Amino acid sequence: MEKTLIFGHKNPDTDTICSAIAYAELKKELGQNVEAVRLGSVNGETQYALNHFGVDAPRQVDSVAGETKSVILVDHNERQQSVSDIDQVRVLEVIDHHRIANFETSYPLYYRAEPVGCTATILLKIYKEKGVSIRKEVAGLMLSAIISDSLLFKSPTCTEEDVAAARELAEIAGVNAESYGLEMLKAGADLSDKTIAQLISLDSKEFTMGSSKVEIAQVNAVDVNDVLSRQDELEAALNAVISEKSLDLFVFVVTDILNNDSVALALGSKTNAVEKAYNVTLENNKALLKGVVSRKSQVVPVLTEAFNSL
Repeated sequence: MEKTLIFGHKNPDTDTICSAIAYAELKKELGQNVEAVRLGSVNGETQYALNHFGVDAPRQVDSVAGETKSVILVDHNERQQSVSDIDQVRVLEVIDHHRIANFETSYPLYYRAEPVGCTATILLKIYKEKGVSIRKEVAGLMLSAIISDSLLFKSPTCTEEDVAAARELAEIAGVNAESYGLEMLKAGADLSDKTIAQLISLDSKEFTMGSSKVEIAQVNAVDVNDVLSRQDELEAALNAVISEKSLDLFVFVVTDILNNDSVALALGSKTNAVEKAYNVTLENNKALLKGVVSRKSQVVPVLTEAFNSL
């Protein structure tokens, strides 16, 4: 039986990596030949989780068609966020919690998308539906995914289902969700050793909004000034990406994990969409976005609406 590869989006975050591992574990328990892989480097937050629970990172791939005919997508569905040769393989399943866009298949598939804060919350349900128990290490990774996506339950995307799932997984993993979660988030917010190229690509996604091409990158920080003090270098790098990819807008979001606000650095020909979306004026290409911490629910839909009305 040919192996099926399971992976999340490019520039993988903790949910992407951990959900790929967790779903692959479930599939193997059900007797299927699968492997979790990743489409980019492991960030500091995710590495903290992997180290804490003693799990190796999946191997990195740049393409998949050369080794498999079928794949399963977790934590994404939009083609521009997936592997470069996604059109050359069959998508068997999608497990996701984002909007559905730029996605179509030639064959029927199992598609499960729920409006919860994290893919791992959905996976916990699937484990229960299949009657498969979760190993301690895997439960820890799934908990890590929920903590990451919910900013330790503070994000507006976090639902009661996510909190309940996290409590259950923490019990299995044998950790305190709050104390473990804070240490994990702090590990991810330590950006002192990151290059400018790494900062703008650690967690970056491309979107189509109206007729415009938009890229949104997000980093978490304990002090946003640690990042924004390098604004000149950041702008040079962002402008290079805008030119290379013919983007209309690049929004670099620096989120303060302690105060739950963000500062947006916006460049490109359509920065007026940011001003319209948040009723702000960009000063020195920046604006404070009060209470904004979630790209999924507080940036992408708000910006998309602004582009549609420009």
